Amino acid sequence: HDAGHLLGSANILFKITEDGETRTILFSGDLGNPGRPIICPPCKPPHADYLVVESTYGDRTHGPKPDYVTQLADVIQRTLDRGGNVVIPAFAIGRTQELLYLIREIKEQQLIRGHEDFPVWVDSPLAVEATTIYSNEISQYCNPEAAEVIRQGVNPISFPGLKMSITSDDSKFINADPTPKVIISASGMCEAGRIRHHLKHNLWRPECTVLFVGFQTTETLGAKLLGGATKVKMFGESITVQAHIERIESFSGHADVKKLTSWVSEVRPKHLFVNHGDDNVCDIFAEKMRTTYNIPSIAPYSGDEYDLLTGECTFKAPIKRLETKKAAAHGRAMDVFERLLHAGQRLRAIIDTYKGASNRDIEIFTNQVEDLCDRWQK
Repeated sequence: HDAGHLLGSANILFKITEDGETRTILFSGDLGNPGRPIICPPCKPPHADYLVVESTYGDRTHGPKPDYVTQLADVIQRTLDRGGNVVIPAFAIGRTQELLYLIREIKEQQLIRGHEDFPVWVDSPLAVEATTIYSNEISQYCNPEAAEVIRQGVNPISFPGLKMSITSDDSKFINADPTPKVIISASGMCEAGRIRHHLKHNLWRPECTVLFVGFQTTETLGAKLLGGATKVKMFGESITVQAHIERIESFSGHADVKKLTSWVSEVRPKHLFVNHGDDNVCDIFAEKMRTTYNIPSIAPYSGDEYDLLTGECTFKAPIKRLETKKAAAHGRAMDVFERLLHAGQRLRAIIDTYKGASNRDIEIFTNQVEDLCDRWQK
């Protein structure tokens, strides 16, 4: 069910030919949600014999498009007035940049009173690296509104008070600084990354807000917080949740069931494979496409094999559902592994600083890194 997640937001079309027979296979990747900041809406898809489509929101609609700018400004205003931080778990690529686009509008329209110069920290090396891409000429890939901003010579996701965190020292400074601020950090579901450190420092503070702007999978820390958890365990500590837990609805970058249905209907595949969704959602969407649109559809499990020239299932793998891990049993292991991930991010940040250094220094550093990899590679 999760194979499509690796495909990102691109549509990938393959053709296979055997004995003069040609079949086309289209992978949807993550279908976009129309009306998003910055990026263009999903384009009309080509016809394909076989379609692999995501189904994250295959059982529900997003509802009316909210006024993102007003809602976000309201959360920021109330939190800064209390003297707290707005902590936003966000995916490093896509969601972080959309948030920056909205905050730029908030600052330009002077929607925040009494805290006009409030700082905004992006604390994720990957998010920082991705954000620099938007600083280049990308107007041909943007929606008309964002393209017009760029045409006027304005960076659509930059503004006074924006700060980028690269090193672990940068990250630590964010929480050491008492200035009320907005903190955007990965990961979006709070399962790993620097966001967990920010939650540790802010969840217990009643003046702060944790704002969710993305889908939260069952059993993730993000889902637990939205579900009303009063205590969470992080880094071996039990933390009482006193911060305001809020959510901006319909912020997802995924298409809802209406858009998914419309998109699949335009492809009109001879066979539909549904993936990248909760088990029951995959099954619900596949059933909908079979019964309502008469498109042969299935939500396969890992290991199923199909002959795409004949359309037949050649091997049906036994269904093995993954057991939900108990948080208490693997919490410590996750904390230790997070430290390893942070160490890797720190190493990457150091590597970036060596761009333009002398060949001798780069060679010495490279040899040390390779020695470390050789020592620990399994």
